[in-house]
Parts: sequence; C-alpha cells; structure tokens
Amino acid sequence: GGTVNPDKLRIDGDAVAFVRDFVENGKPVAAICHGPWTLIEADVATGRTLTSFPSIRTDLRNAGANVVDQEVVIDKNLITSRSPEDLPAFSEAIVSQLAGTTTKEEETS
Repeated sequence: GGTVNPDKLRIDGDAVAFVRDFVENGKPVAAICHGPWTLIEADVATGRTLTSFPSIRTDLRNAGANVVDQEVVIDKNLITSRSPEDLPAFSEAIVSQLAGTTTKEEETS
C-alpha cells in the first residue's frame, strides 16, 4: 500500500513477475490503497472485481477491472482495500484467506 512503494514495485520486473506468478497460481495476494498499481502492471486486474484508493480507480478500470467502492473486496485469491481506514476489515480478510475460512464479505466468483 501507500503511494511510493507500489510505484517503485511496478517498475521492478522481478516484483511484477513475482506478483503475476502468485496470482496466476491461485496464491493469496493482498493490495491496499495504491497497491493495485502492481496488479495492473502484472496484467492480472482484467476481469477482476477490485477496490483501491479513489485516485487510481480510473487506472484499474482502464486495465479492465470491475471497480467497486467497498472497504474490502475478495475476488478469488485477490484481496483489495481502499485505505488505512479499512485496515481492520483488510486484515481480517487476509487472515481468513490464509486460514482457508470465509470472511463477512461475499467472495466474487
């Protein structure tokens, strides 16, 4: 999350490949705030339902994502959240995903 770290990650080919590999292999990937920029760069946002900080929602739409304004969104193995204000729900979703249980949010098919 944040602004600077995702911006640096999306220009790091190894980091982008790492994220792409995790997503494509069904491993859990979580991104908050501007973190979904890396999902865009990894070309894994297309057709997925995601949320983010408001200023990058157009980027997500342009990458083919279905963008919603919710505190946390789970789309299969991708978990996204809007901002630090949503950390309790985001953290709960990550723990639940790693534990193999469902969260209070509906999973998107």
